[in-house]
Amino acid sequence: MASTSESKADATPTTERPTVIVCVGMAGSGKTTFMRRINSHLHSKGSPPYVINLDPATLEVPFDCNIDIRQSIKYKDVMKHYNLGPNGAIMTSLNLFATKVDQMVGLLEKRAKPDPEHPERKPVKHIIVDTPGQIEVFVWSASGQILLESLASSFPTVLAYIIDTPRTTSTSTFMSNMLYACSILYKTKLPMILVFNKTDVKDASFAKEWMTDYEALREALADDELRAETEGAESGSGYSSSLLSSMSLVLEEFYSHLSVVGVSSRVGTGVAEFFEAVKEKAEEFERDYQPELDRLRTAKEEEKVKKRERELEKMMKGMSVQGGESDLVSKIGSVDVVEDSGDEEYEDEEGGSSALQDRYKAALGGGGDSVEAEASYAKYLHSQRQ
Repeated sequence: MASTSESKADATPTTERPTVIVCVGMAGSGKTTFMRRINSHLHSKGSPPYVINLDPATLEVPFDCNIDIRQSIKYKDVMKHYNLGPNGAIMTSLNLFATKVDQMVGLLEKRAKPDPEHPERKPVKHIIVDTPGQIEVFVWSASGQILLESLASSFPTVLAYIIDTPRTTSTSTFMSNMLYACSILYKTKLPMILVFNKTDVKDASFAKEWMTDYEALREALADDELRAETEGAESGSGYSSSLLSSMSLVLEEFYSHLSVVGVSSRVGTGVAEFFEAVKEKAEEFERDYQPELDRLRTAKEEEKVKKRERELEKMMKGMSVQGGESDLVSKIGSVDVVEDSGDEEYEDEEGGSSALQDRYKAALGGGGDSVEAEASYAKYLHSQRQ
């Protein structure tokens, strides 16, 4: 009993921060209906979630949102202003929204803590995020990566990959879904739960069996191949069967890192099992994913510093600055670094060394943390090389 209590105590830190559940899935998989179901489930448990909608093109959301991208960005106006199609407008809307991701994370962090002004308001335990039905627009875009990384840097983040179960009964469709889920897992580097939705129409036991029993999948492949021959399908089914069989062996390691849950968003079955899987994945995030994300973030920051040092050294050589590097760096560090618009003209002959310092102030404005500072710095380097 003591060991059990100790294990629960060890898991306590994972409950101090709310868990982010990002719902992704193909169009028509029932993703928004699933969002409504888990939202209703959490409300019934007396623990309302913090809800975020990141789909700018949806006409109606069947649940109340705390943050709705549609309130910040008008999808149709983006299409007209930038002369874009539907997918391009969705991506552009996400790009515009991603510029304010720091504000979003700030609001989430505020709601994750007790509010002294409203002590009756409990900190949220779950943050659920609805994403566009065009899954590739979110998962493979720079804005989607920024949003996911920003959430993962502050909270345990779990991906819920929603799958349309009735449309996955074919072995080829099933394997396509698995490959897509695999690519998303390794692209985002976040723990994932496979949610086989619409189990009230088709039970997901066959999919779970295919993931754990290779021989069962082989038999299903043989049945599909026989059916294709009976229906007079074109040649090549044998190659397809061999390829899918090989793929199932390749994905065996991938399956071991997944949680699989069958859910009916319409009826509500399987939702309790889903949140049990979410709890496990949140603990896995804290244990396995968080250290790796911290390591990658630290390496990225160190590389950024080294890159700026290399650019500074290159700039010094190009300008043939007199004096040692340490002397120049000390001069830069001795002045207040401010952001400059770049419209002023510098007169070297009249200003002397002070004008040189002004140039560095303009080039290194903002300390390199803002987009404007980076652009000013790059512009200055470009002008000196011409």
